[in-house]
Amino acid sequence: TVTSIGCSAFEDCFHLASIRIPDGVTSIGTGAFRGCSGLTSITIPDGVTSIGEWAFNGCSGLTSIDLPNGITSIESHTFYNCSSLTSIDLPNGITSIGESAFVGCSSLTSIDIPDGVTLIGTAAFSCCSGLTSITIPDSVTSIGNGAFEYCKSLTSIDIPNRVTSIGERAFISCSGLTSVNLGSGVT
Repeated sequence: TVTSIGCSAFEDCFHLASIRIPDGVTSIGTGAFRGCSGLTSITIPDGVTSIGEWAFNGCSGLTSIDLPNGITSIESHTFYNCSSLTSIDLPNGITSIGESAFVGCSSLTSIDIPDGVTLIGTAAFSCCSGLTSITIPDSVTSIGNGAFEYCKSLTSIDIPNRVTSIGERAFISCSGLTSVNLGSGVT
């Protein structure tokens, strides 16, 4: 029985169009599907609790993905340059969104960050040029450097009261931003 998909297992299989990961798999390794630009569909079973860094980096044909409830963090560069990704359902158990996790996801128009996330990492949503709205939950305490840089379609942002620090360049070149509501906790 397959329980894990190893590091770089399908890296650069650019003709791979779809894959169904079987029940019993609990982890997807670092870079497992990196560079699979032809991948348009993937099914991840509920038993998966770990998805490694760079796992879907460069999957430019992937349009949507549902993550199982057992996932507790989005690791660094996981969806880097998934430029066709229009929707992603983040499960409620997530506590952090890693560095550069969604860089260049230019087709993503909105995202709901679940309550329980405390950290939005460095450049997490950098260059998400189609992002028009984002909900930052009250649980977030830190927004990393460049977290939303170059999100030119973002028009407003509400910073919750528990956020104490907003990193350098967090909203640089957000040229569409007309309204910012800073929470009381920013020091």
